[in-house]
Amino acid sequence: MKGLRTIIYDTTLRDGMQGSGISYTLEDKVQIALAMDEFGIDYIEGGFPLSNRKETEFFQRMKNEKLRHARVVAFGSTRKPLGKAASDPQITALLRAETPTVIVVGKTWKAHVREVLQTTEEENLRMIEDSLSTLKAEGREVFYDLEHFFDGYKDDPAYALATLRAARAAGADCLVLCDTNGGTLPSEVGRILQELPLAELGPVGVHFHDDTGTAVANALVALDHGAMHVQGTINGWGERCGNLNLCTLIPTLCVKRAEAAGVCANLTQLTALSRFVAEKANIIPDKRWPYVGDAAFSHKAGQHADVVSKAPHLMEHIDGARVGNERRVLLSELAGKSTIVRKLERYGDFEKSSEVVSRLLEQLKGLEEKGYEYEAAEGSFDLLIRKALGLYQPLLELSNYHLENYKAGSTPTKTVGRLFVRVNGDMLMGAGVGDGPVDTLNLALKDALMPQHPFLGKLKLTDYRVRVLDPERATAARVRVFITTSDGEESWDTVGVDENIIEASWQALIDGVEYYYNNHMPDAPQG
Repeated sequence: MKGLRTIIYDTTLRDGMQGSGISYTLEDKVQIALAMDEFGIDYIEGGFPLSNRKETEFFQRMKNEKLRHARVVAFGSTRKPLGKAASDPQITALLRAETPTVIVVGKTWKAHVREVLQTTEEENLRMIEDSLSTLKAEGREVFYDLEHFFDGYKDDPAYALATLRAARAAGADCLVLCDTNGGTLPSEVGRILQELPLAELGPVGVHFHDDTGTAVANALVALDHGAMHVQGTINGWGERCGNLNLCTLIPTLCVKRAEAAGVCANLTQLTALSRFVAEKANIIPDKRWPYVGDAAFSHKAGQHADVVSKAPHLMEHIDGARVGNERRVLLSELAGKSTIVRKLERYGDFEKSSEVVSRLLEQLKGLEEKGYEYEAAEGSFDLLIRKALGLYQPLLELSNYHLENYKAGSTPTKTVGRLFVRVNGDMLMGAGVGDGPVDTLNLALKDALMPQHPFLGKLKLTDYRVRVLDPERATAARVRVFITTSDGEESWDTVGVDENIIEASWQALIDGVEYYYNNHMPDAPQG
């Protein structure tokens, strides 16, 4: 660790994977590590090489990858009580991983020493010294994670300081203060760091969990009080409520505080990295994430949209482009002509007085009275714009579809279906067997059209959401269906409304396909 800039240490591939519903294949982990290196992350913690074969293979794979910036880190713990580090399986596994940097976690809180390790405070200090000095003797850069540091310090400051000094004496390159249960508040972080003899201890880092929602604030306070190394995860995923969210911390450091960090030069890649990691985890990104969420620079009310068109800085704390995000002007019953003008920009110059603006505004309000909502379905609204401007090219004309559910014994229910569509005057038939009616319609549509339109092969339905609009009508209620479609690089949302959930789903499904066709295929008319 050189210089005074903030060091960014990522633990998505270890601590992040302890979060509920988070799992990566070996190939996923390699690709995520390469993306992080490209972004400029300083350290990438790859996992615990002793835990399973996949973790061991990850480190073997990474030996053959030529990283441009990052260092891969193997994670382990101090040796067992009354043992020797040189023969301890934890320490041996760290060395066999052959990473340039290793990180070792050890106990700081006396309650953990007694109740978890079931040893003495003195033996815990020997475990720290023996483990770290053994790794240093093998030429590794060694970081030391002080598990439950803040709780341990509040319980017994003298012993917590003794563990810090033991690690420093053993040659630790950075002492990382961990808030393992996420219960420490920013005021406590500031007070405790002020009390530590940082000049004696050398470089100090921090690792915060987010159980009180203050992980990023804790890190900012820690940096104000002398820390220079921050650990976290992409998208803030991790055990329980998650870890410090690097996608929030990094732009705050780079933009708000103008601090030096290697990632700042690549800040425009941040949103793409966030979504890439989410895609690998097969998790829909939270649209309300600061900086990188779809809603981070979105404006719904007509008055807000009008202000944004004139002076964006009055409604946005930064330009979303700085983090690779973009402004979205949402469509709703609150929308005014300014909102419509903004949505028309990609198709030319229009004024509020333009006839097409008035027509689209009235159409929007009329459709929303029927239950359509375009705030979260901009793919469908783009098709409305194209139709209003004469730029819409229908991909097909539906003749009919037929669906039938069947179940045999204890086997899962399946849906079989076929549809007939007319394309360029030709009647085409497609068939499919799926897990439900929407899946079956999607499969049948692809079966009918892919010979002529192979682009359908890369379109995937990544989300499906249903809202009952008038539940008082019971089974005759109208439903609103949203479908998210992706081509692997971008995604778009479409909407359908009907008393019949299958028909509402078909509307949203076909809008998703026609949005791609009209915006990406060369034979579709362009604005």
